[in-house]
Amino acid sequence: MKIAIVNGPNLNLLGTREPEVYGNQSFEEYFSELTHGFNRELCYFQSNIEGELIDFLQQFKGDGILLNAGGYTHTSVAIRDCIAAIQTPVIEVHISNVASRESFRHESLLTPVCIGLVMGFGLESYRMALSFFTTD
Repeated sequence: MKIAIVNGPNLNLLGTREPEVYGNQSFEEYFSELTHGFNRELCYFQSNIEGELIDFLQQFKGDGILLNAGGYTHTSVAIRDCIAAIQTPVIEVHISNVASRESFRHESLLTPVCIGLVMGFGLESYRMALSFFTTD
């Protein structure tokens, strides 16, 4: 089983960006912990560029994708259309509870085309979403 974790804009700044919202740990540190002892193949991709995210999603050959599209969650019809067009199931992931934040973050264009949504549990949101694909 091969799962991709895909992070969008500004998530490369985890660990330093708004630690009161996103915590103090970089995603690379968390990814290392997440993969330690994990018996399935995980890959990680991050980009601040919408088209690069779409290219990755379209080209990924695997069993599932965890996608934190960052700010594109609320604005990108192109990423929404991509998710709807690919066969690989996608779970939308957010570190913070976006429903309790600014009103412009309350609507996700992606949720209707994803198989599920996990948000609000910090970086552990990724582990929770990952468990969907890894339960035997």
